[in-house]
Amino acid sequence: MSDFEVAEFQSRLERAQIAMHADNIDALFFCTEAEIRYFTGFRTLFWHSPTRPWYLIVPQKGVPIAVIPGIGAELMGKTWIKDIRTWSSPHPTDDGVGLLVKALRGYSRVGMPMGSEASLRMPLLDFEKVRSSCEAEFVDCTPIVKSLRMIKSDAEIELIRSICEIGSLAFSCAGSLFSHGQPLNEVFRAFKIALLQHGAEDVPYLVGAAGAGGYGDVISPPTSTPLREGDVLMLDTGATLQGYFCDFDRNFAIGQVNDDAKVGYKRLWDATEVGLAHARSGVTCSNLFQAMHNSLGACTSDVGRYGHGLGMQLTEWPSISAHDETELKPGMVMTLEPSLTISEGKMMVHEENILITEDKPILLTKRAEPELPILSELS
Repeated sequence: MSDFEVAEFQSRLERAQIAMHADNIDALFFCTEAEIRYFTGFRTLFWHSPTRPWYLIVPQKGVPIAVIPGIGAELMGKTWIKDIRTWSSPHPTDDGVGLLVKALRGYSRVGMPMGSEASLRMPLLDFEKVRSSCEAEFVDCTPIVKSLRMIKSDAEIELIRSICEIGSLAFSCAGSLFSHGQPLNEVFRAFKIALLQHGAEDVPYLVGAAGAGGYGDVISPPTSTPLREGDVLMLDTGATLQGYFCDFDRNFAIGQVNDDAKVGYKRLWDATEVGLAHARSGVTCSNLFQAMHNSLGACTSDVGRYGHGLGMQLTEWPSISAHDETELKPGMVMTLEPSLTISEGKMMVHEENILITEDKPILLTKRAEPELPILSELS
């Protein structure tokens, strides 16, 4: 059963077909989880297995066609999709290629996401067979997919708002969850449990770090190293609700920390304030990046961007980077994520989630404290 009403998917299909008509594309072809879920509502953890490919065709006229392994027929049948074609997979010689070729026959121009952040989730040899067997030109439809997915519907926004509230509630329990001497892997475990207890459906993404006066990176898995006096602890969560993500972090001091960490935290908080002041409809991502970058001064990090889109995936288009000229529009859900280098090998990062509107942005996360929270004072 889908997480949305049928009207949600019909609206997505209608907008896609209008764009396809304008670009003279007869059908869109997808083999990746996010795009297939976007148009069908088909949601399963079975995507973690690389064994079976899954396909969807979205025609310029008519309704989508699912070409999928038989193991997924019942679940796909609970969505609004009625044209479901299956085969027994895995198959040693024809793992859905024949069915897919038949379904694509008659289309002259077939769009596939081929640009930035796109991927091919099927064997390359099978794709070459499909392309050589179809009398069709395969073209890039990344701009269409971007234009559709960057603007969230009211239903999508409510899910993201809810998971951001859940994440904020879990972070508010930091004083009782984290303590001096606690191994970092236990910190992670405790926070995951708190997220689930507050209503998260899953926690597929949780990274973080802890170090004296700052940390070296923001993507590490946890170790058994205990939290020490003077450490800065950072946790960055991508918890989900019905397949939609929050993505934000919080920093905490373990006891007392040096002034550099306190100053760095405040600079990041102020840079986020600058981001909130500039995140307006019509402003480009590059301009938003530059505003935050200028506020940070000379000690910025080399992370490459200060935020991104958010939704069905932890990171989506666009990027708040120096080279992304995408204009912000109402309905975009974005992260603001400035980062800076405190000293050699030490950095800090701060992140909030926002909704772009016709006026000022709406914070979806509970705003972090303007000064670095000290855990001993929260207990």
